[in-house]
Amino acid sequence: MIEVRGIRTHYQRMPAKNPRSASPPVVVFVHGLGYDSLASFYLTLAAPFAEAGMEVFTYDLRAHGRTERPATGYRLSDFVDDLTELLDLNGIHQPVHLVGNSFGGTIAFSFAARHPGRVRSIVSIEAEPATEPWAEKMGRTLEIVVAEMDNEENLRWLAETFGSHHARLAKAAAAMIRATSIVEEVPQGPLLSSAELASITCPVLSILGSEGFQSDDLTAVESLLPDCRTEVIDGQNHSVLVERHRTVRDMVLGWVNALHDRAAA
Repeated sequence: MIEVRGIRTHYQRMPAKNPRSASPPVVVFVHGLGYDSLASFYLTLAAPFAEAGMEVFTYDLRAHGRTERPATGYRLSDFVDDLTELLDLNGIHQPVHLVGNSFGGTIAFSFAARHPGRVRSIVSIEAEPATEPWAEKMGRTLEIVVAEMDNEENLRWLAETFGSHHARLAKAAAAMIRATSIVEEVPQGPLLSSAELASITCPVLSILGSEGFQSDDLTAVESLLPDCRTEVIDGQNHSVLVERHRTVRDMVLGWVNALHDRAAA
């Protein structure tokens, strides 16, 4: 645990095992909003990346996992400020590979717009930058979560479909959202302008499920950014990281290794 901007923050850091160079890639995993936590990366991608010779860093966002839950302070800029200070406190000043799932990817884009020199690349998993369409979609999604996620009928369906643990997480997420200003603050952004989006010149890999939140336009993220490649995993919805973590692992490992080898050549 470490105090970040007055909030006790839970993080995990894994050293690179048998690094291939004196300066191994640093990969920072940023999880999504709601009933997500660093566990979604820690239990899927973190260990394979450390084994592959990369330094791994991941953390629980404010109000998630084991990190403290303030009542307010949930604008996107707050999450970017948290990540900035967390990296500073851990002495991570070199450009990193940001891997963000869902809202974690949105944080990654805004971090890169503000600190372009600190980002080597972005991997966006079922995520998009903070634009007006994103804000509208996020607002609707959060309202649905509050209204439906702790409904007993919905919880029974979740338990029967995904298991009781998933249902408990959903109920806890709804309670967390109601106890904070997340619903009001997150959609406020601040949003990224066209000029700010154009300033994100680092390479971006956008990984999407064909049936996910962006199924209506799978090239939307790519169209906004100067250097973006999209990979679509057929038959998958928004939970692609959990349901197809081996496929995602191989995609992201190949991506980071290729960029590292190119820089070393």
